[in-house]
Amino acid sequence: MKSIADLGDLRGVRIVIRCDFNVPLDGDVITDDGRIRAALPTLRQLLDGGARVMVLAHLGRPKGMVNPKYSLAPAAARLGELLGQNVPLAADVVGESAVALSESLADGEIGMAENVRFEPAEESKDEAERVALAQKYAKLGDVFVSDGFGVVHRKQASVYDIAKLLPCAAGQLVKTETDVLARLTKDPQRPFAVVLGGAKVADKLAVVDNLLKIADTLVIGGGMAYTFLVCQGVEVGGSLVDPDSVEACKGYLEQAKAAGKRIVLPVDFRASEGMDFAAHQVVGTVRIVSADAFPADLQGFDIGPKSEALFAEVIEGAKTVFWNGPMGVFEIPEFAEGTKAVAEALTKVDGLTVVGGGDSAAAVRDAGFPDDAFGHISTGGGASLEYLEGKVLPGLAVLEGEG
Repeated sequence: MKSIADLGDLRGVRIVIRCDFNVPLDGDVITDDGRIRAALPTLRQLLDGGARVMVLAHLGRPKGMVNPKYSLAPAAARLGELLGQNVPLAADVVGESAVALSESLADGEIGMAENVRFEPAEESKDEAERVALAQKYAKLGDVFVSDGFGVVHRKQASVYDIAKLLPCAAGQLVKTETDVLARLTKDPQRPFAVVLGGAKVADKLAVVDNLLKIADTLVIGGGMAYTFLVCQGVEVGGSLVDPDSVEACKGYLEQAKAAGKRIVLPVDFRASEGMDFAAHQVVGTVRIVSADAFPADLQGFDIGPKSEALFAEVIEGAKTVFWNGPMGVFEIPEFAEGTKAVAEALTKVDGLTVVGGGDSAAAVRDAGFPDDAFGHISTGGGASLEYLEGKVLPGLAVLEGEG
């Protein structure tokens, strides 16, 4: 995989760079600019070298239609503030405006095309449609740099197909992300603990399967913990359970025991009668309940204090920790404590800690932790998980000439 250094003298070189600026918005206000800040080292390297940089990125899921709600205007404005220079936004993706903007750039200047997902061919399953769009992207520059790690698991026109048309290199972010994940999978310093949370156990089964072969301990929290408990015969009231995954979870518990690995589950929970997600309010009173005496009329929405202490002990005793998925409904203050406790424990690890993107990254920032409190905060939750599942990521394979 080539790096930017392998491209040689950048002065006057027209660069098309794929970034991941899929940031959360409240109206047109960015609530977490972590993904934009993560792109700065690569963009500054290119601009300081005198390159003429045209950014491709996406926001949300406009489903191939132009929708002002998903305009990259807030991202362009924020990027300009962070870089300290104007970042003009084209009125289209590959039309007259984008082409004119790319051709107008001088050495050390940067512009941005509109949301690539406004183009229906961007995410098309039809390779010919994607290639035709990629050919239009390729007219915006002479060299392609891939720096949107959050999308490298997607075979999309601006991620995969363009890399087959232009000389290409990985940006600093993609290099860093892959180097860190390689350390986790190939030669982790031990003990190696993996902490998994989030709502859906089915989304994490493949990563559990693969990491059981690599990690020493798996810590399971969040909504997925209830399915693991149910397969042991534990009652969890009205808590979230995936019946279709019960047998798989039972198999992983048996597999871990046979291999001398630990799967650590919560021993208590913060529970209530329910949750009004639209109003962001708890229904009823929050109670601490034990996993072996869970009231039938309550639902669990976070791990409890004893589980926090148990999880922290495992985490702080590890030399390598990967964490993906919150321990509860962290957006609600009453159910954010478990996630905060895990984040706090990670800051005390004497070794490599990796926060696996997505909700986990948002949660640690919501809780007030600075990014540098952790070894690495990934920008790609889905990409990180698929890498750890052992899957081939198309956007990386194509950079290595294997696409």
